Amino acid sequence: MNPYLVCFLEEQSAKIALEIILAKMLPPDFQRKMIVFNGKRDLDNQLESKMRGWRTPNTHFLVLRDQDRDACQTIKDHLIEKCQRAGQSQVTVRIACRELEAFYLGDLKAVEQGLGIRGIAQKQNAKKYRQPDLLMEPGRELELLTNNRYQKIGGSRKIAPYLTIEGENRSNSFRVLIEGIRRLASTTPQRSIRNQKSKQQG
Repeated sequence: MNPYLVCFLEEQSAKIALEIILAKMLPPDFQRKMIVFNGKRDLDNQLESKMRGWRTPNTHFLVLRDQDRDACQTIKDHLIEKCQRAGQSQVTVRIACRELEAFYLGDLKAVEQGLGIRGIAQKQNAKKYRQPDLLMEPGRELELLTNNRYQKIGGSRKIAPYLTIEGENRSNSFRVLIEGIRRLASTTPQRSIRNQKSKQQG
């Protein structure tokens, strides 16, 4: 049976961005399903039961959640434990530090191209954009940078097609996500969730 990827996401903007990224990276025979929750609390409450009920063979799961103000590794370990209790082992858990918008702030060329705002890409070497994962409110920063041209749903739809996946993004959590997807593209059913408890942030 062809491999199957089920993605658990906390919001619609993450679904839009991830669909575009996965289309670039996964082989055409890798089937995909997106399950979007109503925020991180809803994801946390329903993840275990949704995952336990999945019975399709050769399925791998990807869980993507914002860090917000919580500790990244604590969130990741908590989600991994839920997956283990659900009886699923083929799981990749990734955390956007601190919000999905850090992915976009890490690639201001994509923001400039997607939103059609000239002069944004040249700000990439400014201190705050060199390590966007350190920003407490990336979403607000992106709104300010674009004079409120960025909106979560429409902005993700416009920016995500231009995101580079070749390692140039300044967001470490984005690079870790891409690394995980690359492994998924060549995954075997024997990959274990135990390998996900990496101390690498993301």
